[in-house]
Amino acid sequence: MDASVGEFAIHVKDLVVGFGRRVVIEHLSLDVRRGEILGLVGASGGGKSVLMRTIIGLIPRRSGEIEVMGARIGSTHDRGTQAAAGKWGILFQQGALFSSLTARQNIQFPLRENLVLSDALLEEIATAKLEMVGLTPEDGDKFPSELSGGMTKRVALARALALDPAIVFLDEPTSGLDPIAAGDFDSLIKTLQKTLGLTVFMVTHDLASLNTVCDRVAALADGKIVAIGPMYELLQSEHPWVRAYFHGKRSLMLQPKAS
Repeated sequence: MDASVGEFAIHVKDLVVGFGRRVVIEHLSLDVRRGEILGLVGASGGGKSVLMRTIIGLIPRRSGEIEVMGARIGSTHDRGTQAAAGKWGILFQQGALFSSLTARQNIQFPLRENLVLSDALLEEIATAKLEMVGLTPEDGDKFPSELSGGMTKRVALARALALDPAIVFLDEPTSGLDPIAAGDFDSLIKTLQKTLGLTVFMVTHDLASLNTVCDRVAALADGKIVAIGPMYELLQSEHPWVRAYFHGKRSLMLQPKAS
């Protein structure tokens, strides 16, 4: 068996992605281990979301290899990509809920698109997913406009978990949340990862999330992964951007306090 099939949930090798003359991802390689929470950090506009969307086949690549759960990823119409898509769930930034559907209907949407289930079973699954993310069945009757920011993220996460995926992609999951709601969402992600045995690929700039939730952190700069490892290893990195990010004024929470 190929090592990428057995050990890694996501295997990226020598990836190049660009738009016109601009190269955003330049010969990037990255492996995400099965069952870990990997946080991806980088400068704004530096390619974090581009990398995630390329991995799931939404953005075409110029060259390189991508495998997810052992399946080679091409475009969204590629058979390998379509097969692999059944093994992942995605929480896009801001939730991306369908405004004309209730929370329950949003959760049921991927089930209706991919499976043939009775209405009773659809209701049962939606209720279970709502409870899984800390919401009530009554919350399922609300429309996105009636949800708070934290509730919107939880419904979006429930939808991402609807098909019982092995991998969950999270794009800035705590963006727009106050510190308390963000901390609660971090705890939810950690609990679900442990309970369900998920692999989590999390794009974030939230230092608290990186520090408390992630098993490893990958830093993206100049189109490549310039550092990867547990937080304590990132704090020791000599790369200029990594040092500036993790040792700036807003990163004091990561530094050991003097006794």
